[in-house]
Amino acid sequence: MRFTLIMTKNDVLLTTRQEIEQEAVVCRTLFEKKTRDYGTSWRVLRLPSLTDQVFIKANRIRSVQESGENCVGDDLRGEFVAMVNYAVMALIQQELESGERGVSPMELPLDEAISLYDKHLGRTIDLMMSKNHDYGEAWRQMRVSSMVDLILMKLRRIKQIEDNEGVTLVSEGVEGGYMDIINYSLFCLVRMTEDEKADSSGN
Repeated sequence: MRFTLIMTKNDVLLTTRQEIEQEAVVCRTLFEKKTRDYGTSWRVLRLPSLTDQVFIKANRIRSVQESGENCVGDDLRGEFVAMVNYAVMALIQQELESGERGVSPMELPLDEAISLYDKHLGRTIDLMMSKNHDYGEAWRQMRVSSMVDLILMKLRRIKQIEDNEGVTLVSEGVEGGYMDIINYSLFCLVRMTEDEKADSSGN
């Protein structure tokens, strides 16, 4: 997986991008494998349906965090990966529905689906790195639970915009919301990886 690397003299920012891209590769690998198995069956989903899929994942994470009980037993890491992928699918759907590419078929060739995935995830990470530079790695001081709350807040905003048929007064629209959800999910994955490494080293 290749993204445009932001060259910087700041070693912290370079390390951050590497960490983010490591988690992004996990998400992309799963997307590619599922596309090989199922094709682009997700293309039948309208944007509100994709939003609801992300909401289901985020709500489950918060429920497990609050109750401390995981009855299904599935790793919560998988839910963050799923949120990244559903949000990227939403960005792809938004582009394909805009009419700029003409009428797009429901079933996309694998290479085209992967190309679209890389395009939207890459530009989302580029945006995140610009924001991260300005905010000074503030997310590293945040709790994973707080970032989940922010994801749920973004989802409620997106759902409201969708209910308003996309009409906004001052909002950046659903695209910015999806991109924020992707980045918060990637931040959470990085934090979880750090915690796992700390636990394995006995710190």
